[in-house]
Amino acid sequence: MAASVRDYPKLAKDILDAVGGSDNIVSATRCATRLRLVLKESGAEAKQKVTAMPGVITVVENGGQFQVVIGQHVGEVYEAFAGLANLDANTEDDAPKGTILNRIIATMSAVFAPFVYILAAAGILQGLLIVANLIYPAFGQTGTYEVFSFISWAPFTFLPIFIAITASKHFKTNTFIAVASCAALVSPDWAGIATRIADGENFRFIGIALTETTYTSSVLPPLFLVWILSYLEKFLNKIMHEVIRPLFVPFLCLVIMVPLTIALIGPLSTWGANGIANGYNFLAENVPALAGAIVGGFWQVIVIFGVHWGVTPMVLANFEQYGRDSFQAYQTIAIVAQIGAVLGVIIKTRSQETRKVGVSAGITGIFGITEPAIYGITLKFKKPMIYGCLSGAIGSIVASFFTPYYFAYAGLPGPLTIVNGINEAYPTSVWGILIGCAISLVLPVLMIMFFGYGEDATEKAAAFAGGDAETGQAAARGGVTAATAPQIVDMQGSPDISATQGTLPLEDEAVLSPLKGRVLPLSEVPDEAFSTGAMGPGIAIEPEEGKLYAPFDGIVATTTPSRHAIGLRSDGGVELFVHVGMDTVKLKGQPFTLHAEEGQSFKKGDLLLEFDREAIQKAGMPTITPVLVTNAFDYKDVVIENLTSSTLSTKLLTVVK
Repeated sequence: MAASVRDYPKLAKDILDAVGGSDNIVSATRCATRLRLVLKESGAEAKQKVTAMPGVITVVENGGQFQVVIGQHVGEVYEAFAGLANLDANTEDDAPKGTILNRIIATMSAVFAPFVYILAAAGILQGLLIVANLIYPAFGQTGTYEVFSFISWAPFTFLPIFIAITASKHFKTNTFIAVASCAALVSPDWAGIATRIADGENFRFIGIALTETTYTSSVLPPLFLVWILSYLEKFLNKIMHEVIRPLFVPFLCLVIMVPLTIALIGPLSTWGANGIANGYNFLAENVPALAGAIVGGFWQVIVIFGVHWGVTPMVLANFEQYGRDSFQAYQTIAIVAQIGAVLGVIIKTRSQETRKVGVSAGITGIFGITEPAIYGITLKFKKPMIYGCLSGAIGSIVASFFTPYYFAYAGLPGPLTIVNGINEAYPTSVWGILIGCAISLVLPVLMIMFFGYGEDATEKAAAFAGGDAETGQAAARGGVTAATAPQIVDMQGSPDISATQGTLPLEDEAVLSPLKGRVLPLSEVPDEAFSTGAMGPGIAIEPEEGKLYAPFDGIVATTTPSRHAIGLRSDGGVELFVHVGMDTVKLKGQPFTLHAEEGQSFKKGDLLLEFDREAIQKAGMPTITPVLVTNAFDYKDVVIENLTSSTLSTKLLTVVK
């Protein structure tokens, strides 16, 4: 992940330019952490450019969307992006259609993401009221409680209106017509009619018998209403004269869409949502351990691809039908497991940068947002992601024996919403969630303590190597990672001595020069990945001849297909990475000849690699060669010699154990 930024308008402009400008943008939405773009055309180059930008965690292409994961500042970036992109000038017809599943997922994301924090805030307020009633039972009879209670329920009661606003923007229809239509669905008058129908009254509309379906807290009925409305409005605008259009388009839309919804769309879509919810509930009630394992183990995998909004209608249908939901209980345990994995890395790592990213990601996870934890730590190092998913599954399986439920909807399930599992009728529920969360928090920490947390993904190592993916792979295998790369190197000067002069203490290890040539500090290497010390402390050599020799006894830890870089490991454990020239990967191995293979042992002074200096220079590439210690954090210090030139018997540096 690149460094954080505060100039969000600049970041928005950079993203817009990288994806092809406003002409290539079909639509843009946002969720809690992602800027979600639908592009007419998308290429690997755009993904690479945006991923490398400061302030961007990563880019995920899924569900027909180009998802830029930014984190908590996505709101500022989205506002600037929307202003720059001139989205209203684009039409939905330009959008790549994709599969039906991708379009459904994209729709759910666009509709629910903008107001998720409102639902989350209301859910937290409901949780606090639950706690207040437990501490002081008489509080539930006070006017203060009643006021806060109706405030907490208001966003759910009028949820169709929220959906009308966001869905109208997604489907590109008149927002005011959509709101007016959905407001009719939650009208107290319709609620009264529905009650009469439920009591047995035969209520008809133009001869059609209506059902007792109500639409407060509903999801699919208003969503389908706005979707069909978008087609109806376009049709009416096309056939009506512009003089009567402003009045009669809204009039006809209202008198057609509201009755159509309460007579047909509403009952059918409500039946569909309840059917999906009942299917999950059947599994949760009959094989609860399996339901827990699936949700607890795979929820964060779903989050990676940004398709997690697809379950929202089912969860809300559970609350509307039964007043409780087990899915969010298992979600919470899965989220806590990711926090536990991050905590394990924070404890285990020696890298201050990794620890800093981990602390930030962990704090965000407390609020139920795990993308920074996933992309900043767990997925990057791979093992923590596996440990987190496994721990989430185990914690959820254990919790399933306690009949865990949430009794108030949590927009962002997480540690802060565990209180939503408290209910007198289900006294074991909250205990199951707490026990499951405890397991999912502690277990990944223990796994990381015993088994470690792995190395950076190849892409991260490639970023260190200035975008050279091949070198990045070699560096990652040889020990160069975000966790091992030192941020500050103590470079001390000492007289030039030969390795043959005197004997070093047992805890120190000398590294001889692998090349003859002029010695330079890393700061003079024309590549920031090396000059900043990001890949490890060391020194650079301008070679006088095209031969690279073994600087100690050891083995070849890694090579590259283009043979321009080699990783060495001494018998004492020192890992050295030598990169011949700058950008020489582009030469595809032509000027290089390897005399050793990966895993092969060698003795000090053995010829390991030959290269054609003239061919490299003729290609316009510098031959300056960094020589780096890539596992410096395993040692107390790396002492760099104060040199101007080197021979094969010259000591370059001393590793202090």
